[in-house]
Amino acid sequence: MQSGTRISVDVGGTFTDVVRLDPASGALRFEKVPTTPQAPKRGVLHAFGKVEAPIDQVSTFNHGSTLGLNSLLTRTGARIAVIGTQGFRDVYLLGRAGSRVMYDITFRKPEPLVRRRDTFEVPERTLYDGTVRTPLDREAAAEVAREIAAGGYEGVAVGFLHAYANPENEIAMGEVLRQFAPEAEVTLSHELSREYREYERTSTAVLDAYIKPIMRRYLTDLGEDLRRADFDGRFLMSRSGGGAMTAAAAAEQPVNLILSGPAGGVVGAAALSKELSEPNVITIDMGGTSLDASLILDHEPVLHQGAEFEGLPINTPSLYIHTIGAGGGSLISLDKAGALQVGPQSAGADPGPAAYGRGGERPTFTDAAVSLGYMGGDLALGGDLVLDEERAAQALAPVAEALGLSVPELARGAVQIANMKIVGAVRSITVDLGRDPQDFALMSFGGGGGLVAVDVARELSIPRVIVPPGQGAFSALGMLMADVQHDFSRTAVQPLADLDAEFFAQTYASMEDEGGTALLGEGFGPEAQTFQRTVDVRYQGQEHSVSVPYPRESADPVAALAAEFAQMHRRLYGHTMTDPLEVTTLRVNAVGVVEKPAWPAAQVRVDGEPTPVLTRTVHVGEEPQEYPVFTREALLAGDRLSGPAIVAEHTATTVLHAGDALRVGGLGELVITLGAEGV
Repeated sequence: MQSGTRISVDVGGTFTDVVRLDPASGALRFEKVPTTPQAPKRGVLHAFGKVEAPIDQVSTFNHGSTLGLNSLLTRTGARIAVIGTQGFRDVYLLGRAGSRVMYDITFRKPEPLVRRRDTFEVPERTLYDGTVRTPLDREAAAEVAREIAAGGYEGVAVGFLHAYANPENEIAMGEVLRQFAPEAEVTLSHELSREYREYERTSTAVLDAYIKPIMRRYLTDLGEDLRRADFDGRFLMSRSGGGAMTAAAAAEQPVNLILSGPAGGVVGAAALSKELSEPNVITIDMGGTSLDASLILDHEPVLHQGAEFEGLPINTPSLYIHTIGAGGGSLISLDKAGALQVGPQSAGADPGPAAYGRGGERPTFTDAAVSLGYMGGDLALGGDLVLDEERAAQALAPVAEALGLSVPELARGAVQIANMKIVGAVRSITVDLGRDPQDFALMSFGGGGGLVAVDVARELSIPRVIVPPGQGAFSALGMLMADVQHDFSRTAVQPLADLDAEFFAQTYASMEDEGGTALLGEGFGPEAQTFQRTVDVRYQGQEHSVSVPYPRESADPVAALAAEFAQMHRRLYGHTMTDPLEVTTLRVNAVGVVEKPAWPAAQVRVDGEPTPVLTRTVHVGEEPQEYPVFTREALLAGDRLSGPAIVAEHTATTVLHAGDALRVGGLGELVITLGAEGV
């Protein structure tokens, strides 16, 4: 039976965040459990117990996992083969000749996921217009398939020339592989991307094949454990593009999960921005291993069509997120020149920071925050994690001694270095792209976001910081806001002036039929389906294009697209040209709309005022200062605080300094105005 309870679990590098939502009451419960890298599903199942949610009473389970990403980072994915068109065997290994790093003599191309001995070719040829010049040579294909089976490959990526225009030969190759190499997982490039650019499409297929055996085993095993516990609800996975996909679809196309880790938080931030009437928001999500920075423009996350993993292209839509190695577990060390460094290496979940008391001895950002006085052993995190201040100081002491500093001085320096790294990440998605950070609010979340938010905002002259409810597990909460999505695209490089409304209608109808069928099979009827159309447009002779919303209601879509493109090009690049326009790709985002949880209103204070539960000595300047500590659970809507102060909550901590002012909003959000005197 199902009570309608919804559970969201986000597996991070150090902690696994879990949110339980009771739709009837709107009550939310946030918890954290340690991530279990050696047995990932164990931590996930533990999360159900942590929030006291019987599995047989859960109607929807949203899940975000870094398993595929971690296998790429550590190069522990499957042993795979690549099959290309005869004469184009080296498409993947050659990649692109250009380099974005123009003046770095130490630059090296990213390490490929396969060796040349793992690449194969078969006779076949499709032309750019979809005409099959040479049908697949099935005899030669069978010979290659037998070789792959004998070689013990776990997966195969097939990337044929111009398969985006006509996948007939790729489909035939898939049939041969399933007949002669049935043990190998098969990825056909056209199933992931129907766009031109052979290298990018092949790279996407290779990445998918590399993690598919691992992800399929994990999702299958987790699904079986859930079914044994009588779970019969909807099992969804977070996607890189910000939506969700069914676990069954994720097992078939796991490449869509690679960059999904921070996507939930961005989706949640976009939803909250609408509730707060904050159209433009910079988000920073500081977890245990990394920090993710992203943008919300006009209440919508910014999508990116040219995502990469360590320089390897992923030709599927993803949210525009900049990630750096600056998390709570980031290691503090001295480089070869004796300079202080924070990250990118991390203590991870095992053993974790020294302050956790789980065997960690190397100093981390968390240990610095403890020694600085931002956090302490006086209040337990997550209900049962008591920080060990003495262990944190002991871990920092050797580095402090090497630099001739006291432990608090080292802690202050380490936190400042981390702050500057985060400032750089925010600049890369704002200033470097012509956007002024002062035009945004900064929304911070993750277990460590509140520790650094006001300092980062001050450095960038951002006027206010917003700390959402449940900040420590906010990415998991955001997953509950995500709709199920499927992305479809068709390359059609043609002059815009040569096209008409009928061409667009026919092309979009084909993709929307495909999307509607997929959504129907996942339980979304026509009333729960929506379709978003966009067109990639560029000036003739340009390499890159701009994605423009398709004007459904316009009687002259060609003229409307030209006008919208000119406006967007001027906004992005500061100018327009008189050159002819051409279309490169038509896209459809097919959405299965899920019921969104309502943001529960915070209780309003009717009498009294917030009072601190204790004070902490904080080493933020030359002289230590006393900071009153408030518990967030005791703060009510309308409450106001003046800095300096610390707000501790179940899964995170927020710091504000002298001159900063905090008020509690109607949804329980903390709004911090920087530099304001009093309240």
